Amino acid sequence: MRFSRLWLGLLAAWLLPGLAKAAEPAKRPNFVFIVSEDNSVHYLRLYGNQLGITPNIERLAAEGLTFNHAFSAAPVCSVARTTLATGMHAPRVGFQYHRKSALATLPTGVKPWSQVLREHGYYATNNAKTDYNFKVDMKQAWDMSSNKATWRKRPNKAMPFFHMQSFADSHESRLHFPLKQMETPTKTSPDEVVLQPYFPDTPIMRYTKARYYDRMSIIDGHVGRIISQLKEDGLLEDTFVFYFGDHGGVMPRSKGYAYESGLHVPLVVRIPANFKHLVDHKRGDRTDGFVSFIDFGPTVLNLAGIAPHKELDGQAFLGKGVSAADLAKRDEVFGHADRFDEKFDMVRTYRKGRWKYIRNYQAYYADGLQNNYRYRQLAYDNWRDEYRAKRLNAVQRQFFERRQAEQLFDLEADPHEVNNLAPDPAQAKRLADMRRLLRDKMKSINDLSFYHENRMVIAALDDGVAFGRGHAKQISRLSDLADLALRPFAEVQQALGQALRSKGVLRRYWALKVCSNFGNEAKPLAKAAKPLLKDKNLMVRVRAAEFLGGIKEVDPMPTLYGVVNTAETEQAVMIAFNTIVYLRDQIGHEYDPSEVNLKFNKGEVYRRVQYLAGTEPNTNY
Repeated sequence: MRFSRLWLGLLAAWLLPGLAKAAEPAKRPNFVFIVSEDNSVHYLRLYGNQLGITPNIERLAAEGLTFNHAFSAAPVCSVARTTLATGMHAPRVGFQYHRKSALATLPTGVKPWSQVLREHGYYATNNAKTDYNFKVDMKQAWDMSSNKATWRKRPNKAMPFFHMQSFADSHESRLHFPLKQMETPTKTSPDEVVLQPYFPDTPIMRYTKARYYDRMSIIDGHVGRIISQLKEDGLLEDTFVFYFGDHGGVMPRSKGYAYESGLHVPLVVRIPANFKHLVDHKRGDRTDGFVSFIDFGPTVLNLAGIAPHKELDGQAFLGKGVSAADLAKRDEVFGHADRFDEKFDMVRTYRKGRWKYIRNYQAYYADGLQNNYRYRQLAYDNWRDEYRAKRLNAVQRQFFERRQAEQLFDLEADPHEVNNLAPDPAQAKRLADMRRLLRDKMKSINDLSFYHENRMVIAALDDGVAFGRGHAKQISRLSDLADLALRPFAEVQQALGQALRSKGVLRRYWALKVCSNFGNEAKPLAKAAKPLLKDKNLMVRVRAAEFLGGIKEVDPMPTLYGVVNTAETEQAVMIAFNTIVYLRDQIGHEYDPSEVNLKFNKGEVYRRVQYLAGTEPNTNY
C-alpha cells in the first residue's frame, strides 16, 4: 500500500506540471506601433539621405527588418489612418475624403482589427490620434484611447497587448512658423540640405527643410523613450515594434499629393528574440517587397494567430505562411488622393517595381490650387510668389499649371517624378500595361469616387461595399467614359456628344469632366454643353460651367452663384466653390462675393469663402 501511494505521488508529480502547462494559454507576442505624423522616407538617413540621422530608429532597423517599399495608400491623415485601422481600400468603402463630411459604415461583420485583437484576449490602447472616417464604437475598438493610454494600465500583466503611439512633432503644423522664426538658427544647417528639383532655391525653402530634419530628431527621441519603457518592463523581446510614418510629407507637394513624397513611408519592424521564429528574416535585413497600410492589420492578426475577415483587402507580410522570398516578389501597390479639406481632386496611382503610373481625372486643376491650410506654410507661399514673379524653370512651374491626364515615371532614374514619360512613343506599351493594371484595380474594388461626394454621401455610405457591388456595371461604364480623355479628341468627339445628351445624370456629369480635360480642343462640343448650364441636376450645372468657363465660352459665375445659393447639401456647395476658385485663379474669371448668399458657411465652405474674400488669416507674416 505504501508503495502504491508512493508510486501515485511520483506519477502525479510527473504529470501535473505538464497538465498545468497545457492548461495555460499559449504565449502570444505584443505589438507596439510608433507613428510619426506626416513624414516620408525622404527625411531619414536610414533611407539613403545624408541628413536625417535617427540613431534610435536605426537601432530598431539593426534589430529588425527595414521595408524599402512601404506605402500609406493615401497621402493624408484621416484616409491613411482609416485604411490602417480597417485593412480596407478607402474608395471601396467610401472613406476616401479628408476631412469627412459624413462617416462611412463598414460591411457587416467587419470590425477595426484592434477590436478583433481585444476579442481574442489582447489589451488594446491608443495614444491618442484616431481621425477615423468610419462609424466606430471607440469603447469596442480600444480598451483605452487617450493621451494617458499605455500598455502599463492593463489589468493583468500576463495579457498580451497592442499599443499605438502617435507623435505630432513632425506634423505639418510644425512648419507653420512666422517669418521672424527664421532669425532662430536650426540645428541642421540650411546650407547642407538638398532641395528637391521642383523647388526654387530660396532661403525660406532651405530653412523649412532644415527645420523638418530637426523635427525628425525629436521623433527619434520619442522612439528611444518607448523602447526604454519596454526594456524597463522586461517586454522588449516579447514585442514586435513597428515604426512608420502615417503618410508622406510635409514640405510642399507631399502631404495631400499622390507622389512618392506623399505615399512612400518609412517602416521598420523590430523582431523580438522570443518570437523570431515567426519571421523568415534575420535581424538587420532589408526587404524590397511592397507593403501598404491595408496589410498592417492582417499582418498583426497573423502574428497573433488570428485569421482576418475575408472582406479585408490586405495580406500579411510577416508571420506564418509568409516567406522572405515570397515577400520580396511583391512589387505592386495602389494609391489614391481625393478631396483634401476644401480642395477637390481625383487621382489614382499604380506602382509596379520601378515604374509609377498616375491617372489625373481632373487634370485641368493645378496641383497648387488653393488649399488654405497648406498655404499657411511659408514655403508654399514662397513657391507661389516665385511662380507669379516668373522666376521658376519648367520643372518648378509644373505645380501651378495644368497637369496631364496620364503620368508615367521611372522612379530609379527620376525619383522626384518630374519627367513624365507618358507621351514618349518608346513607352507606349508600358503605358498601356500600367493603365490596364490601374483600371482593373479600380474596377475590382468598385471605386466609389466615380460618384461625386454629394451623391456618395446620400446614396452609398450606409454600406459602401454593398453599394459598389450593386452598381459595379455602372461604375465600370463610368470608368470607360472617363477614359475617353486618354484618346485623341477626334476619336471620341461623337461619343462625348452623345454622353452630353444622355438621360443618365452621371454620364452627362462625366462627359463634361472629360471635356474639361481636353480644354480648348473640346470647343466643338460647347454648343452641346451650353444647355447643361440649366440642367436639373446641380452638379451637372457645375461641370458645365467649369468646362465652358475654362474655355472662356461663357461667364460661368452666374451659374455657380445659383448653385451655391440654392444647393441643399454642404458637399454640393463645396464642389461648386472648388470650381469657382479654379475658374478665378487659373482661368481669370472675376468673382463677386456680393452675389453669394449661403445656406452653408462653415467648415470647408468657410475656408473657400475666406480665401475668395481675401480674409483667410495668414499668421506667418
